[in-house]
Amino acid sequence: MLPLGNIISKHSINFHCYADDTQLYLSIKSEENDHIEKLNACIRDIKTWMTINYIFLNPEKTEVIILGPKNLRDALSAQIVSLDGISIAPHSTVKNLGVLFDQDLSFKAHISQACRTAFFHLQNIAKIRNILSKSDAEKLIHAFVTSRLDYCNSLLAACPKSSLRSLQLVQNAAARLLAGTSRRDPITPLLVSLHWIPVDSRIKFKILLLTYKALHGVAPSYIKDF
Repeated sequence: MLPLGNIISKHSINFHCYADDTQLYLSIKSEENDHIEKLNACIRDIKTWMTINYIFLNPEKTEVIILGPKNLRDALSAQIVSLDGISIAPHSTVKNLGVLFDQDLSFKAHISQACRTAFFHLQNIAKIRNILSKSDAEKLIHAFVTSRLDYCNSLLAACPKSSLRSLQLVQNAAARLLAGTSRRDPITPLLVSLHWIPVDSRIKFKILLLTYKALHGVAPSYIKDF
């Protein structure tokens, strides 16, 4: 995969590679019309390189998402019907390393999916809660539920509290399951007793931790350089 970066860079297109996942990024202003052809030329060179190396570009796994105001997205979508012969329909959401990105960057789809998955695991843990010690139950909750609330949560820093409310409901349900309390009992004292930071504070803590690491030279270079 190493030569792929040189091919993309030749076309002055930003990119990011993670294992066998390659993403191309283009910033386009409404009056600029040549960027689509630039992307086409890049895809063409990539396909040529893949053919030489006996690799196939799978159209079913090739996705495009357009971020920006809806009127500009609609205008650009009409232009992107194919990329060098590959039929492409812009998606309303795409998965990026486990995070669902939507066209408005509201992350509503990601939050909804995270909550569904977390509640599914909570229901399974609830079925065996009576045979688990409190410490073992807490380990399961952190492994299957809290980990999903925390995953890439710094992306949610600009989300309104209304969007984060569903994530907080998941944490509240997990705390009540662990402690064996009812929904009528106040949640704040319970979270304090468990030393569980609320969801919005966990997001702020993640960003503060990254900032601290960047200032002290122990963050990855792409963060530290900022």
